[in-house]
Amino acid sequence: MDDTENWYGQDAATFGDRVAAAREQAGMAQKDLARRLGIRLDTLRKWENDLSEPRANRLSMMAGLLNVSMMWLINGEGVGMDAPADADARDDTARAILLELRDMRADLLARAEQVARLEKRLRTVLDANSNG
Repeated sequence: MDDTENWYGQDAATFGDRVAAAREQAGMAQKDLARRLGIRLDTLRKWENDLSEPRANRLSMMAGLLNVSMMWLINGEGVGMDAPADADARDDTARAILLELRDMRADLLARAEQVARLEKRLRTVLDANSNG
């Protein structure tokens, strides 16, 4: 399966996307999964919105509850879910949009790294000025 067909692969979906999809396939509401994991609902929402990630013990427990592998949750590889049933029915326009979104995501990640490098350089300059 190539990257354009790997619906839940690292380039197509985030950790939070995979958690939400697996939870929905398991027929669980967010509050049910949070209760079974022994966490607050807000914590699960942050995971599904990619605002934070679970520790290894919770990740392992969640993988078991959702019947997917930890690696699938992390990067979309391994035992997990197949593409949605209607994925084959997607037309060329939808595929083109998906590819454009992937390109934009990659560009945003590159820009975020660039911002982090510039911020680090600026801090170095400011620290040197304040200490000199």
